[in-house]
Amino acid sequence: RFARVLKLSNDPCPGYNIEQLAKQGEKFIELPYCVKGMDVSFSGLLSHIEGTAVKMLAAGECTKADLCYSLQETVFAMLVEITERAMAHSRSKQVLVVGGVGCNLRLQEMLAIMAQERGASLCATDDRYCIDNGAMIAHTGNLMFANKMDTSIEKSGITQRFRTDEVHIAWRD
Repeated sequence: RFARVLKLSNDPCPGYNIEQLAKQGEKFIELPYCVKGMDVSFSGLLSHIEGTAVKMLAAGECTKADLCYSLQETVFAMLVEITERAMAHSRSKQVLVVGGVGCNLRLQEMLAIMAQERGASLCATDDRYCIDNGAMIAHTGNLMFANKMDTSIEKSGITQRFRTDEVHIAWRD
């Protein structure tokens, strides 16, 4: 949505184009920051940008690069915050970042700083494995299999709002 508001190209993909423009940003524009526990909300942030970005650009108050930089810093700070909280809940000393946004070098940098401050490590995959969350799902499945955890098809399902602090992680006992 953000890329459409700024009329950024889809070639090669909007996220990559946002990342490249963000590197040129010089001015941080404060944007809505909404984290509640392990939940983030981007709707207010996107609505704010949709309502103000075009006006700010037209008035010369900022550049597209400034907006990309500000969006990236705000969203990634939110993601790093909940990742750190998840690490605390699960007593994890590792972060595995995958998925399309996982390709973003700034996100990887911010996660690495947080992990280092916690005495943990970051495992960032390269873009061959950052297309979707398949690597994350496969890794979790492998850990479950190694710990003799299985779920029959009949008992499996999707819980969209599954809370990380309510998940039993048998391989950590």
